[in-house]
Amino acid sequence: MKALAPALAAALFALSLPAPSAAQDAADPFQWLEEVDGARAMAWVEGQNARTAARLEADPRYGEFLAEARAIFTAEDRIPAPSFRAGGVDNLWQDTAHPHGVWRHTSLSDFRSESPEWRELIDLDALSKADGRNWFFKGASCLRPDEAICLVRLSDGGGDAVEVREFDTRSRSFTPGGFVFPAGKQSQAWLDADHVVAGREWTPGEVTESGYAYVLKVVGRDGSSREVFRGDRTDVAVDPIVLRGERGVDALMVRRGVTFFENEFLLVGDGGLTRVRLPRRAEYQAYVDGQVIFSLQAAWGGFPAGALISYDLGDVLRDAARAKAQQVFAPGPRQAIQGAAETRNRLVVSLLEDVKGAVQVFAHDADGWRSTRLALPTDSNITIQDASADDDRVFLYVEGFLTPTTLWLADAARGSADAVKALPSRFNAAQHEVQQFWATSSDGTSIPYFLVRRKGVSDDGSTPTIMYGYGGFEVSKPPIYLPEMGRLWLERGGAYVIANIRGGGEFGPGWHQAALREHRQFAFDDFAAVARDLFARKVTSTRRLGIYGRSNGGVLTSVSITQHPDLWNAAVIESPLIDMLRYHKLSAGASWVGEYGDPDTADRDFIAAYSAYQKLGPGMKLPEAYITTNTRDDRVHPGHARKFAAKLEALGYPYLYYENTFGGHANDADPELNARRWARHYVYLAQKLMD
Repeated sequence: MKALAPALAAALFALSLPAPSAAQDAADPFQWLEEVDGARAMAWVEGQNARTAARLEADPRYGEFLAEARAIFTAEDRIPAPSFRAGGVDNLWQDTAHPHGVWRHTSLSDFRSESPEWRELIDLDALSKADGRNWFFKGASCLRPDEAICLVRLSDGGGDAVEVREFDTRSRSFTPGGFVFPAGKQSQAWLDADHVVAGREWTPGEVTESGYAYVLKVVGRDGSSREVFRGDRTDVAVDPIVLRGERGVDALMVRRGVTFFENEFLLVGDGGLTRVRLPRRAEYQAYVDGQVIFSLQAAWGGFPAGALISYDLGDVLRDAARAKAQQVFAPGPRQAIQGAAETRNRLVVSLLEDVKGAVQVFAHDADGWRSTRLALPTDSNITIQDASADDDRVFLYVEGFLTPTTLWLADAARGSADAVKALPSRFNAAQHEVQQFWATSSDGTSIPYFLVRRKGVSDDGSTPTIMYGYGGFEVSKPPIYLPEMGRLWLERGGAYVIANIRGGGEFGPGWHQAALREHRQFAFDDFAAVARDLFARKVTSTRRLGIYGRSNGGVLTSVSITQHPDLWNAAVIESPLIDMLRYHKLSAGASWVGEYGDPDTADRDFIAAYSAYQKLGPGMKLPEAYITTNTRDDRVHPGHARKFAAKLEALGYPYLYYENTFGGHANDADPELNARRWARHYVYLAQKLMD
């Protein structure tokens, strides 16, 4: 009877479903859950939230976890994330009193002090109340060199779609009669005080299949507009790039995203468009000393994959066909470029070397490019926070699993760097250690992973362990300081693992492409190999191992519990892609065909071979999963998570589901939302792995 129960539950549940509409796929009885704000769908969400809250928020640990997480996310001694502007520093500050945040400004010297004097620019909470909206700040683009007037990006609910308004930082008010662009997925860049180049939905439906702009226009303050580029609806997106030099705008360049990883770059001139000679698998990185810098995701023209190359802009404008590229930097076999930024006269590049950080600075002269390395802590992760266009200063974050984040201010021209702010320790790191191991995957490839755990713990397989993975889009996952993880998990005896599986960018484009499209199974195999290596080392066991992944990591975790249900006892599947045969029809999904393949072609066969939504069936022994998403996620459709939970329910499998009603794809728009989110996560993981 136990074996028959899931099938019986599925049959009874199916009988209760209404007949699908003409627009609904008859093979998918849960497609109605794709109606984001549909009354029936939201009633289902409300019921699921109540059920999950009764389980997780009633746990005695929830209040304790919530208080600890709230204290971390609202602490007054956090490092204010800095952005250079107008000779000083901007910051968005969120706390208990201002969950939406305050955009504010101070001088650089004052920022370096212990208690800066901030000048408020926009109170997002007050603005939300005045407008009757749920505004979240998504950044600002300010006109150089003064950087006094800005295009402020506001999201209603925390999603990717934004409304753009002109704001005057001198009067601290929105400019009457200034530039305003209604809500949408869009991009803008200043040309001068009276002209903005913008990509957006100019007429209803004038967006790509992914929901992004493919038409660029120069818009004047006088209401005039002039189209400068039109892509195709099948493109992913079209964006403007303004190349600005010492005397102003040197050129307007268009990035036409043909697919997520393939681009064309064109310079807009009076005589028309000039294509920059590049392979399609190239990305724009920076503009320094008249040199336009690109990264190559594939070998081309004698340059290796992963290299940085540059073109002299003047040469391209004079004769694009004859312009010659020169190499800026080529990473070694254990290196990868993590990020790049331009200062006034330097190119700053953050690297990974065996998944540990370093920063290289490049200067250009008549002989080409020369480089120096900044003296920064080793065995840490180093990321570029922001770079100044007025001079050569750069803000950098330095952190590790057990090393609280430190903010450094570097002078790229002088090669100097100093720590200016440090996050206090949020948990007792002294009693823990970090180890890096390598697992062997299905094809013999060595897969690195980091293990963080208490010193001296017995290798008897009893340690409750969370294993995190992503494995996609060439996104690297190096060591980072996670105060909520340390406080809520490590201090209670848990261990934490990051698996640097293929599909990521830890070792450059090749590491990513090894799990692309029809090779996706290697990412799943790598993840399982790390789990088995943990078992072989007797770090943990199936009973004590849980997995966590979000977004693309939701593909990984949902597939992992269907392919290898015997390896884990818990799975947090957050903001996930799961229905991989319909992902391209939901939200921004069409833009990721380059990563996963196109289900409407022969690619469907290799996608269907792993898609967890379709693989769910009766008679499986699945761990109880916790699936969570956000109603206002307009990047990865909440229907993925909803439908997976509904199908689990129909088949009689245990699961938990919770959906925040605002917050966007990151699911962390304000500190209170974030604190509650992590409190629920860790209660679930404690119940499954510690109890």
